[in-house]
Amino acid sequence: MPINALAAHEPKALLKPYAYETDQLSPDEIVLQITHCGICHSDIHLIDNDWTISKYPFVPGHEIVGIITETGNRVSGLEAGQRVGVGWQSGSCHTCEWCASGQENLCPRQIATCVGRHGGFAEKVRTDYRFAFPIPDNLDSENAAPLLCAGITVYSPLKQYGVRHHHRVGVVGIGGLGHVALQFARAMGCEVTAFSSTPEKEPEARAFGADHFVNVNDKQAMKISSGKLDFILSTVTAPLNWSAFISALRPNGRLCFVGASVGNLNVPVGSFVMGQKSVSGSVIGGRAIMNEMLEFAARHQVKAKTELMPLNAVNTAIEKVRNNQARYRMVLSCSNQ
Repeated sequence: MPINALAAHEPKALLKPYAYETDQLSPDEIVLQITHCGICHSDIHLIDNDWTISKYPFVPGHEIVGIITETGNRVSGLEAGQRVGVGWQSGSCHTCEWCASGQENLCPRQIATCVGRHGGFAEKVRTDYRFAFPIPDNLDSENAAPLLCAGITVYSPLKQYGVRHHHRVGVVGIGGLGHVALQFARAMGCEVTAFSSTPEKEPEARAFGADHFVNVNDKQAMKISSGKLDFILSTVTAPLNWSAFISALRPNGRLCFVGASVGNLNVPVGSFVMGQKSVSGSVIGGRAIMNEMLEFAARHQVKAKTELMPLNAVNTAIEKVRNNQARYRMVLSCSNQ
């Protein structure tokens, strides 16, 4: 089956039209006619080969929404004509302890949607049907696409670490991940504080659900935040004064990192011991929590704020993401549907 796509042919290159052939559909696979695909900063890292794992020609894209056009003979629960989404992960072994416990994202043999295979900047994509998730009817495809990566990335740790309605939650970084995290935390009933180095983002942060806004460059404001939060979710990729955020935690509080955070903590161990505080990381989520996240988003009208561009404008859209000019997620329209 021939598939038309857009691919980078070398690191940091502009994407150009590219067609490739696929093998016969396997019994557990489906084919999607792609309607929308978000652009994640991970796509930029893969295009540029920052992680030294990319193979060229390389078709990016892992925030995919589309319509099923073909199904293998072992596919169940999905059918042709159905709208589904595919995120970062497109497969796992289904037999290891992590898969058995519903944590397929930790499977040592997991398959990524666009690592070692072609992704969603294309007219079609193939995937294991068990990693294609029905999109609730009241979620628009444009707004749903980023939820398949950004959404699950911030929703999963909130659930995994037991955030409840009575907790006080901080979100560090009001960007592509953070603006969705604010909405989820607010919808869960939490008191929410937004932390940002950009004071101009305060009105939007409050519109997304923040009760409070703190400029991380304001030492006095950070000091006032000391001992007030139960859970802090960091979505940034820049090193900050992490000691100040540990100080912002209440007893038993947790600082959790998501995304491609850089740098070291350089925080005294005593900062954790006193108050029984902890630090952790989180990466996407398993299949069950992906379905839960999509239903929760639909019920509470959590949606990514997006800018839609046609697939043939992909290089312009990529540059906006690369230069941190997206407000807040870029999404490609891949068909007329």
